[in-house]
Amino acid sequence: MTENWNRKTWRLAGPVMISNVSVPLLGAVDIAVVGQLPGPQYVGAVAVGAMIFTFVYHACNFLRMGTTGLTAQALGAGDPDEVRVWLVRSVLLAFAIALTIILLQAPIIWAALTTVQPSDTVAGLTEEYFSIRVWGAPAALFNYALLGWFFGIQNTRAALAVQIFMNGLNIVLDIWFVMGFGWGVAGVAWATLIAEYAAVGLGFIFVLRNLKRIGGHWDFVRARNPVRLKRMFQVNMDIFLRSLGVQLVLVVITTVGARLGDTTLAANAVLLNLHLIVTYALDGFANATEALAGEALGAGNRQRFRAAVKATSRWALVFASLFAIALWIIGPFAIDIMTVVATVRDAARAYLIWAVLLPLVAVWGYQLDGVFIGATWTREMRNGMAISTVAFCLGVGALVPVLGNHGLWLSFHLFMAVRAMTLGFWYGGLVRRIGA
Repeated sequence: MTENWNRKTWRLAGPVMISNVSVPLLGAVDIAVVGQLPGPQYVGAVAVGAMIFTFVYHACNFLRMGTTGLTAQALGAGDPDEVRVWLVRSVLLAFAIALTIILLQAPIIWAALTTVQPSDTVAGLTEEYFSIRVWGAPAALFNYALLGWFFGIQNTRAALAVQIFMNGLNIVLDIWFVMGFGWGVAGVAWATLIAEYAAVGLGFIFVLRNLKRIGGHWDFVRARNPVRLKRMFQVNMDIFLRSLGVQLVLVVITTVGARLGDTTLAANAVLLNLHLIVTYALDGFANATEALAGEALGAGNRQRFRAAVKATSRWALVFASLFAIALWIIGPFAIDIMTVVATVRDAARAYLIWAVLLPLVAVWGYQLDGVFIGATWTREMRNGMAISTVAFCLGVGALVPVLGNHGLWLSFHLFMAVRAMTLGFWYGGLVRRIGA
C-alpha cells in the first residue's frame, strides 16, 4: 500500500506549527503588554532580557534537537528500551546545565549588559527581569528535553498540549501581573517562571501515558553505555556550537540595534517577533522532517527518507510564500498592536520589507536543518553554521556603516542564504550513505 506522505507530514507538522507559533506569540504579547507603558525603555528591557535567555537556552537547544534525532532513530530501529533511555539521558543533562546557569547568573548578566551596552534605564530594568526569570532554568531545559522526546516518538500532539498550556498560562499571567498588579517588567518575568514549571508537570504526565504505548522497560544501566554517551555528547556539542552561531547573530542584531538608539532597538525587537512567528510556524515542517527522516534512517530506508524530505519541503515552501504575503498585508497593523510609541511604529514600518522577504530566503535552511538533525549529521550543521556566521559578521562590518539598520537586515538575509547553501552542498552525500 502506497504511503500518504502528505498525511504523514500534516499529522506531525500541524500540531507542531500551532505549538511553535505560540512561542513567538508569547514574545509578541510580552512586547505588547510593556509597550502600553510610557517610553521605549520597557520594550527595550524586555527585548534585551529575552535575548539573554534566548541566547543561553537556545545554545542548549541540543537538548531538543539531539533528543529528537536519536530517539527517532531508536524508534525506527525498533528498540523501545533505547527510546526510554534517551529521555533519561536528556533530562539528567538538562538538570546539570540548569544548575550551572543558576550558579553563573551574576557573570552572565554582567557579560550580556557589557556586550549590548543599553542605556542605564534599560540596563536596570533588564537586571530586574533577569534576576527573577533565571530561577526557571531547570523547568525551561526540562521542557526542551521533553519536546525533543515527543517529536522523536512522533507524538506532536503531546508537544502541542504542553506548549499551548505553558504559553497560554504565561499570556494570562502577563496581562494579570503587568496590567492588573502594575508589576512592570518584573511581572513579565514572574509570568514566564510560573508557566515553565507548570508545563513540566504536564509534560511528565504525557510521558507516562506514552510509555504504555511504546512498551519496553527502564534500563538505567544501559543509560550509562559509554558508546551511546559518547555519541550523545558528540551530537550535542555539534548542535551546541551550531546554536551558538544562531544566537551570536541575534546578539549582534540586538547589540547593533541598541547602538543605533533605543528606538531602533525597539523597532527591531518588534520585527524580529514577527519574523519569529513565521520561523516557528515553518519549523513545524522542519520538525516533521526530523522525525520522519530520522525514523527512515534508523530503518536504513533511503526511499522513505527521500519521500519524507520531499513532502515536508514542498509544504514548507508553500507556507513560506503565504507567510510573506501575510506579513506584507497585515504587518503595519501588527506593529501598531505591539507598540503605542509613534517613533517605534514609524521605524518598524520603514524596515518591514526585510521581515516580509525573509521567509522566502530562510525556509531552505530550516528544512535542511530538519534533515540533518533527524540524521544526526551534526558535524556538517556545525561547520555550515560557522561559515554562515562569518558571512553575516562580514556583512555587518561592510553594510551597516553604509546602510545603517537596512545593512543589518541585509546581513541577516545573507546569513540565511549561506546557511542553506552550505547544508545543500552536503545533502547528496547524506542521502548516498543511507542503507549503504
